[in-house]
Order: sequence, then structure tokens, then C-alpha cells
Amino acid sequence: MVSLITGGSGFIGSHLAEALLARGEQVIILDDLSTGSTENIDHIRGNPALHCFFESVTDRRLLAELMDESDIVYHLAAAVGVRRIIESPVRTIETNVKGTQVVLETAAERKKLVFVASTSEVYGKNNKVPFCEDDDIALGATVRSRWSYAASKALDEFLALAYWKEKKLPVIVGRFFNAVGPRQTGRYGMVLPTFVGQALDGVPLTVFGTGKQSRCFAYVGDIVRAILKLVSTDSAVGEVVNIGNDDEITIQELAFLVRERTGSASRVEFTPYDQAYEAGFEDMARRVPSVEKLFRLIGFRPTTPLATVIDQVAEHFTCAASSIG
Repeated sequence: MVSLITGGSGFIGSHLAEALLARGEQVIILDDLSTGSTENIDHIRGNPALHCFFESVTDRRLLAELMDESDIVYHLAAAVGVRRIIESPVRTIETNVKGTQVVLETAAERKKLVFVASTSEVYGKNNKVPFCEDDDIALGATVRSRWSYAASKALDEFLALAYWKEKKLPVIVGRFFNAVGPRQTGRYGMVLPTFVGQALDGVPLTVFGTGKQSRCFAYVGDIVRAILKLVSTDSAVGEVVNIGNDDEITIQELAFLVRERTGSASRVEFTPYDQAYEAGFEDMARRVPSVEKLFRLIGFRPTTPLATVIDQVAEHFTCAASSIG
């Protein structure tokens, strides 16, 4: 089996590549390194079954060549992170929509199975909890650039499902809910690695907003296992599936848990959204997935405890700092 991973040098993509190689498969990574990093795959670069191409997914000729050599496509390439979305809304929309369109067009010509990575952001301001895959979405006004990411990923889903219905391209859409684990960076606004880095550095943990907003964090290893089970399940084709842990925690509680697990004396500080991002920034009060469909399809639920993940992230930060020193 040969797998093509777009965005394979990213956080989730690198863990997926690692898992596929461990199963003895051939892996091709296509990544322009806009948010990914070669550091994420340094430990597997020596594996002869891994082939890396650091170019854009919109390079149609290269993509076609790589897809010809592949049996399955994992489309993870995307603009990610709230900070990057706020600062570069044009790149966010173009990267997500154009990249997905090119992947689907190319795959349709070859009838390759495509796993399309989506996000819980598509639920927008819907306040029905837990979120089910067929729930309505409720996005904010177009003048709020914060919602451009959600809109672009929703369009990705529409495109994928349209290719399945009209062109019979086998697709599976996975909506990720706050994936966390080693190798994730806080550079683009990801909260857990930001908190862990601050705690280990002994600086204040910065909570945006009131801290009462809640999220559900899923270990990246669990997410990868779910992806691999889904792509081997015929009944998952043509479906949209939530992939996440349904154990809910507020961001304030997360900050204190990180401080406890790292043994840090850092204090917790609160910063208004307007200062952290932009005037009028809107956020979701709660983001909790229903994972019943995931369990029904593959008999699996992500359940790795958040405390365990925090310990792993802290260990990764410490090892990375030691190697630099």
C-alpha cells in the first residue's frame, strides 16, 4: 500500500506518516512547509519507505505524478490556527479551498480514495451540544475574518461530498476536534502547547477571554487510529464523521491542569479577546462532539486522558530544549 499525505510534515500528518510506516507501508509526503516543519519528520526521514516532496499541493503536475503512484490520499494540507487565520484570511481561504479542489479533481480522474480533514469549526456558533454530523451550521458575519476558516472548510466538505455524489469519487470527511500531542506548536494559537511552553518557562499562562469557554481535546494518536480504521471501512465512504474526545474542560481549568502536571509556579492571567486577536472577535462557548457515529462505524472512541497528553507534550518540550542546549 502506498499512501500520499498532503500536509504530511504537519502535526497530525507527521503522526499519520509515522503510523503508516510502522505498518510497513510506503508513504509519500507533499508539503509546502507553510505551517509544517521538517523537524516533525526528522526521526523518520531515514526510512527508505518515506518519500518527501516540499512543494505546494496546487502543483497539479507533481500532484498527478504522486497520485499515480499512490493507492490512497490523506488530504491534511490546510491553513491552521486562529492567529494565522486572523492575520492571513486571504491565504486561509485560498489554501483550503483551492488546495482541496485540486486534490479532488486529480483524485477523481484516478478514482483514488480520499480522506479529507475538516474541523469542528464548521459548526460555527451553533449552541446545540453535543455536535452531531448532520446538525445545522451557524457561522458569524462575513465581516468577522475569524469565520473565514470555518467557511472554507465547510466548502471543502461540500466539494468532497459533491465529488462522491456526482463523480463517484470515494471520499471520507473527518471533522477533528482539538487534536493535541507531541510536536504540536503554539505558534499559530494552539492553546495546549502554548500553556505547556509558558508553564515550563515559568511565565504567566495567558487565558484569552473569560476562560469559561470549553473544549474537548483528543490525543493525536487516537485521531490517527480513528483515521486508519475509517479508511478501511467501506460504510464510511461518503460520510462526514466527528473525530474527537467528548471529555469537556474549560480553558481556565486546562490552564490550572497544565500548571499542576508540570509543577509550575506560573500564575494564570486573562487577556480580553480584543487584545489577543482583533476587535469584535467571536468565539464558540462550547465545542463538544457526538462520537456516536464514529463508534457505530468503527467501534472506537478516543479516550486517552488529557493529563497523559499534557505529560507527553511537556516531555517533548523538555527533550527538544535539551537537544538545542
